[in-house]
Amino acid sequence: MASGTMRPVSEPLLSLENLEVSFPAGAVVRGVSLSVKRGETLGVVGESGSGKTMTALSALRLVPEPGRVTAGKIVFEGKNLLELSEKDMRQIRGGRIAMIFQDPMTSLNPVFTIGDQIAESVALHKGVSKSEAKLAAIEALRRVQIPDAERRARQYPHELSGGMRQRAMIAMALASEPDVLLADEPTTALDVTVQAQILTLIRKLQQELGMAVIFITHDLGVVAQVCDRVAVLYGGQVMEEADVYTLFANPKHPYTQGLLNSLPERTLAPPNSGAGGALNFIPGQPPTRPSEISGCPFRPRCSQAVEKCVEPLPTTILPKEHLVRCHRVTRVE
Repeated sequence: MASGTMRPVSEPLLSLENLEVSFPAGAVVRGVSLSVKRGETLGVVGESGSGKTMTALSALRLVPEPGRVTAGKIVFEGKNLLELSEKDMRQIRGGRIAMIFQDPMTSLNPVFTIGDQIAESVALHKGVSKSEAKLAAIEALRRVQIPDAERRARQYPHELSGGMRQRAMIAMALASEPDVLLADEPTTALDVTVQAQILTLIRKLQQELGMAVIFITHDLGVVAQVCDRVAVLYGGQVMEEADVYTLFANPKHPYTQGLLNSLPERTLAPPNSGAGGALNFIPGQPPTRPSEISGCPFRPRCSQAVEKCVEPLPTTILPKEHLVRCHRVTRVE
């Protein structure tokens, strides 16, 4: 486990408070507040463009130029990361807080071996010798169940299959035994068998290391498998947040309802039932400039929209800490 003072389990290990990330065209993350505790998995879901990845990148202060964090706090173990120097941030980034990026082929350096890339991260964050870092890199590959780890460590990214590259990315992220893991679509483009293996692996390693995990995905099926709580983002804002059982059983926001109703198992008729079936979907497209939409950003696509939806969104807390931001849900039920 990474060094540091252990905080009470009930307190968040990492929290984003009223975070805003802006580009010249406008804000893409608008007032997002999320938190995750040690040993907990928070799912962050939403369509492409909802602000999921930018929210994660902001936690590491890796928002690409010309974007920048324009408001809010990023609090890790009681410290606001936005106030740290870049030197201090480098000790946290990749060491205390690590990230599995969405596409390993673009995240791994093609001119260095897998082992060298992992060893470099270990040497930087653990302060060990070059030979010790290489041994740690091989052990990291073994931990993610890559066979013949010594040989694989000498290979380059293009020599590995998609599933192997993803495991190598996980190995790199976990080599320094971080306190927080940000997993950005870690199973994208993988076949279902490899996806299941990687999800099981992340869960197993989380239990071994006691990490907090923020799992970013558009796949609600994955959320149901691995997450304790889930936050639904749309237009750069949190629309709904609850524990995974409450959200799936009793979604309140029309956007969450639309996502769940789009799941194939809720749409298609059973085999041999004689009934036809077509996939449900949410009409329209996510906004490219959500900051230009007054009120609820989902309003232009919402079949339940009312006149009041042009006004700023209310925040309602239902039983079981079920947060909903919708004008149609404004009372405790």
